[in-house]
Amino acid sequence: MTTIRHPPSAVRPVRIMGIVNVTPDSFSDGGRYFDAQAAIAHGLKLVEEGADILDIGGESTRPGAEPVEEAEERARVLPVIEALAARAGVPLSIDTRKPAVARAAVKAGAAIWNDVSALTYAPDSLETAAALDCRIVLMHAQGDPRIMQNNPRYDDVVGEVRAFLEARIEACLAAGIDRARLIVDPGIGFGKTVAHNLALIAGLDRIAGLGRPVLLGVSRKRFIAALDRDGPADARLGGSLAAALEGWRRGAAILRVHDVAATRQALAVARALFQA
Repeated sequence: MTTIRHPPSAVRPVRIMGIVNVTPDSFSDGGRYFDAQAAIAHGLKLVEEGADILDIGGESTRPGAEPVEEAEERARVLPVIEALAARAGVPLSIDTRKPAVARAAVKAGAAIWNDVSALTYAPDSLETAAALDCRIVLMHAQGDPRIMQNNPRYDDVVGEVRAFLEARIEACLAAGIDRARLIVDPGIGFGKTVAHNLALIAGLDRIAGLGRPVLLGVSRKRFIAALDRDGPADARLGGSLAAALEGWRRGAAILRVHDVAATRQALAVARALFQA
């Protein structure tokens, strides 16, 4: 009889990070939660559905997105973070490239700085991260959001993304940031083709080999429609769940998602099946 080996992730905790976009132009729900009260209500609903973390962002980084002025970004996210810090009962993450926004957000109650530029956007990003008492997400992206999907190229996408993240970890250590504070993210959809995204998910164990928790964001992304049929982003639940479960199986520790309840349920069933 063949013995099926359970993946280590079947018994390792995985956390669900719910997305709260306080933006008018995010690729999936832009504008739906742009009002602060709507964003707060949405965040509380995601916690009720099972979110372990809430990720609040005030600047879209979808392909082609234009940057937002610092003052505008702060005005969007700080009231939401302050309210959710008082009411949500889960750690909050600030999704920003800007050190000043990260500082203000941590002061308002955020416990994680999720930076799609891996602390390369501003000259004082590393210094600011070293001074803040929070976890740091280092994400890989090839190019600025405005141009990153123009013509992304790699010789070995998994190896190159892993090397980049390893170098950013070393830069953080040199800046005085404790390794234990660091989380890595391969940046699905950020300067990657469909083939690159699939290779990264399939090779996620190599990213996990860096020894830091891996955050994976595949929810509703464009590569899902490219594999099936085009349509609105919120019609990509099936593909989002399939990619999230494969990411979990290959070592993801945090799943960043729009659909918290469905992801929680899918994980519960998958874990039970692996342990049966």
